[in-house]
Amino acid sequence: MSKAFIAAVLQDSLDCTGVAAARGAEALLGAIVAELQNEGSFTLPSFGTFTVRETNARRALNPRTGEPVSVEAGRTVRFKASPLLKKAV
Repeated sequence: MSKAFIAAVLQDSLDCTGVAAARGAEALLGAIVAELQNEGSFTLPSFGTFTVRETNARRALNPRTGEPVSVEAGRTVRFKASPLLKKAV
């Protein structure tokens, strides 16, 4: 799924212009990112939950050269699907 897809769905369902739908899609995604930054999680009922998780520093391998590489600790976003989504799919 892309921003363009979300904008197209918004445009069709709201019967608005493409520019307005693109602004709406951008605002929606921006609100989700802001909520993840501020609260650490975001739930869409009947769809699932996005949560921010900390990752540990680790050693990995460069797939091209096979050399060991250090990967710093950081943060990532995880998604857990709701039971309704799992049942629908």
